[in-house]
Amino acid sequence: MAKLAKLHRSQNSKMVAGVMGGVAEYFGWSATWVRLLFVIISSLSAGVPGILIYIILWIVMPKASNQSYQ
Repeated sequence: MAKLAKLHRSQNSKMVAGVMGGVAEYFGWSATWVRLLFVIISSLSAGVPGILIYIILWIVMPKASNQSYQ
């Protein structure tokens, strides 16, 4: 799996928008574990819903291009 040079939404590992896949590629982690951790943390936090954070990241994070990968 290629590693992202900067934080971008993933082209290769996406289920919805590639946000969690991009985070996983940036840190060199498994996308499945990042998604699972995000769901667990989102479920436990009552103050800020995880879906809102996901949508904000979807808007803020640029989509990865072929040049984004090292």
